[in-house]
Amino acid sequence: MSASLSYTAEDFDKIIPCKTVLTVGRDKNSDIVLADLMVSRNHAMIRRIGHGDYYLIDGGSSNGSYVNQQRVTMPKLLKHGDKITIGGIDFLFEQEVTVQAEEDTMVMEDTIVHDTPEIKKITIIVADIRGFTSMSEQIPIRSLTRMMNTWFNQVSDVILKENGIVDKFIGDCVFARWEADEDEVSTIVSALQAAVRISEVTEQLNKDFTELTEKLHIGVGINTGAASVSTGVDNSAMGDAVNVAFRLESATKMLGKDIVLSESAYRHFPKEYWKDQEQKIRVKGKRDPVRIFAIDFDVLPKLIKKMKTDAKKKK
Repeated sequence: MSASLSYTAEDFDKIIPCKTVLTVGRDKNSDIVLADLMVSRNHAMIRRIGHGDYYLIDGGSSNGSYVNQQRVTMPKLLKHGDKITIGGIDFLFEQEVTVQAEEDTMVMEDTIVHDTPEIKKITIIVADIRGFTSMSEQIPIRSLTRMMNTWFNQVSDVILKENGIVDKFIGDCVFARWEADEDEVSTIVSALQAAVRISEVTEQLNKDFTELTEKLHIGVGINTGAASVSTGVDNSAMGDAVNVAFRLESATKMLGKDIVLSESAYRHFPKEYWKDQEQKIRVKGKRDPVRIFAIDFDVLPKLIKKMKTDAKKKK
């Protein structure tokens, strides 16, 4: 869905289409150059994720970037009609809306499925930074902004490299998916590889940001199932399969493991990895216990290699 920024500068009204990356700052190479001392050289950017999600990303600027008068410390998903303030300039974000959506209920109660949904089998990964809330209260806001924007950009690149779709970022959590109708096994492998890379990206933050008072790490939930895709204005996937993936990610805290997978995902592993190690847990929104398998990152390289070798033998 196309989008644009409109604003007034030097008594001229301007409308700038939003491309994949749109930069704003005092630097002459910015897409939108603002000659304002309150604006940093590389102040902010708007980045498109997937088919039509646009996020405002502050570059760790001195004076901050604002959406509807709220300072942005993490990538902010923009909605049609949002007012963005950078320095002394107000921008109006406008996006072509083709579908009327209900209020997003993504954090995660029962999701809404529309009357004519497109149902597909998908593999879902949910990765969340542990201890983020307490950590964010202890480091300077500029450092927090730079750190989260680094994580956002690098995690986006990881998912795209694995041929997945970033469905959305929710604070310090990423929700991504792969269509699994044709080759379910390959999507599980891609999700596992993405989990490894996201963990590496997160570990690197510990080295690059010395202001951190506690070591960052992630928890991951992976599930495969049917969902309604391309739903609402943000093209999100919704349904029970998505809800379960979020619940599995939360279960990593209780189980003390890095990754928790549903049976529909881990049953594609070689049996020696999960046989006699399955568990049943109760998750919110499900009447019956869910069968799961929990695993740590250090096991994944060997497991991924084995799954790829087995897949080649079957071809």
